[in-house]
Amino acid sequence: MVLVLVAGIAAGALNAVGGGGTFVALPALVAAGLPPVTANAASTVALVPGSLASTWMYRRDVRPVGATATWALTAASAGGGTVGAVLLLVLPSASFDAAVPWLLAFATVVLAFGRHALRAVSGVLGRPVGMGPRAVLAWQFVLSVYGGYFGGAVGILMLAVWTIGVGLDPAASNPTRVTQVAAVYVAATVLFLCASDVLRAPLLLVGMLVGAVAGGVAGAAVARRLPAGLLRAVVLGTAATMTVLYFLRG
Repeated sequence: MVLVLVAGIAAGALNAVGGGGTFVALPALVAAGLPPVTANAASTVALVPGSLASTWMYRRDVRPVGATATWALTAASAGGGTVGAVLLLVLPSASFDAAVPWLLAFATVVLAFGRHALRAVSGVLGRPVGMGPRAVLAWQFVLSVYGGYFGGAVGILMLAVWTIGVGLDPAASNPTRVTQVAAVYVAATVLFLCASDVLRAPLLLVGMLVGAVAGGVAGAAVARRLPAGLLRAVVLGTAATMTVLYFLRG
């Protein structure tokens, strides 16, 4: 229980600051005795209150992704999260899990260089380059399917797409990332509570949940006070660390 509580605090704080909380929550629940698929669903359920707590802390800082309305982006996130949750319950995870390190590596590179590359290409062409609202929503749905299915670093992948697609600053769009990840988690949680066995270990679930709420509130409070440059460095550092760890995990 102590391990799960501490892991919940760390996961909630990571999700609020830079993303990647699933990489802490999932191994802790597996170590506590839950099967991997059940632990994956349980980590999503347990991280929902922490994500909602962070969303409340960030509520005044959320901004649109380019010309895409926030309500439409949230609808795409919720729809994709539901589809991903269905896939987790009916499909084996091995094939999708093998693609995760490469997705994270791509996200890290885009976060590091995407905005600079976008400005360079726009300068050469003499006009802005980027995604329209339909492309943003399509990508958001696809990433949310991944988020409902696995969840690991889905927020980092969202930041990567928004960075290269509409030129958003990762630090400035961090509150939007938090709210969209919360939408994915809430949608997936509804299905997991109804159709999976996540309630088989209620004490573990409650321990992770309590820790995630505390970590989510504390992490959001800290992140709102960090300078933009330092927050960008934290997000990039989290993405790079998660990528390396996942490659090492094999």
